[in-house]
Amino acid sequence: MMTKPVVLKAAKLPQTTGAELEELFDLRILPERDAAAWLAQNGKGVRGLALRKTIVDQALLDALPDLEVIASYSAGLDNVDVPAVKARGIKLLNTSHILAEDVANAALGLALAVTRDLVQADGFVRAGKWPEQPQYKLGRSISQMDVGIVGLGTIGKALARRLEAMGARIHYQGPNRKPVEYTYHTSAVSLAEACDLVILTCPLTEATRHSFGAAEIAALGPRGFLVNVARGPVVDEAALLEAMARDGLAGAALDVFEHEPQVPQAFIDDPRLILTPHLGSGTEETRQAMADYVVDALAEHFGQNSPRTARPLAQV
Repeated sequence: MMTKPVVLKAAKLPQTTGAELEELFDLRILPERDAAAWLAQNGKGVRGLALRKTIVDQALLDALPDLEVIASYSAGLDNVDVPAVKARGIKLLNTSHILAEDVANAALGLALAVTRDLVQADGFVRAGKWPEQPQYKLGRSISQMDVGIVGLGTIGKALARRLEAMGARIHYQGPNRKPVEYTYHTSAVSLAEACDLVILTCPLTEATRHSFGAAEIAALGPRGFLVNVARGPVVDEAALLEAMARDGLAGAALDVFEHEPQVPQAFIDDPRLILTPHLGSGTEETRQAMADYVVDALAEHFGQNSPRTARPLAQV
């Protein structure tokens, strides 16, 4: 009987996913406590890593000298030292291509909610104010807007398709120009100056941390709107709070926060802000597909028979 490859589960995954991994591999579970001591005793021989939020730094990599592949349940890789992983020749796979459609849907929903004031309008009706004030205040039309996307990757492109179908004029900013017909900006300030609404979909890196701050918010201006479905630290929350306090922005919709699940009380108290609990990919269908992909990607790498036909590997 062939020896199964050793895979380390360093993630909270659905129970069915854990069962599938256990069926296919010699599965080890990284303990939440004393992980370093456990790795020192058990890290050698681990060839695959099922990941979600665990920090993959040089220390972890050193403790896993035989590691060949990392399959991440998440799209974001801000918990992974990507250069160190690549320097070791370790294959790094994530689920950005799977969750892109639902994150784009969530971003569009947030954009519509903040530009049309849908949350407050719901409260207006529930509070019985409609008979007293027949005409609710007017919102803004995304179909008539210049909309900027920071980070035109898999999620950004899915979002751009939706916005374009609505009639919006699409702008984008990122480190590289893409082979698309949308208007490219070399800086987020330039993008914000040209747009009515900016949506952040970029990864969190050292270059993007607090990259949308005071200058970018000022460029967007008092009639501008901001949506963040990227990572919380991409936005300088102090700068956003200051701008909102002086009416320097029309509104913002935030699905992610710098210190989530903690959210600044000033955000909670401001009705011009729409706040959601990091639910961008949060549908039953997508979360299951993400979990399935972790299993399928590891199975394909090790030549195992997956419970499903493996999806194309999305290597970082």
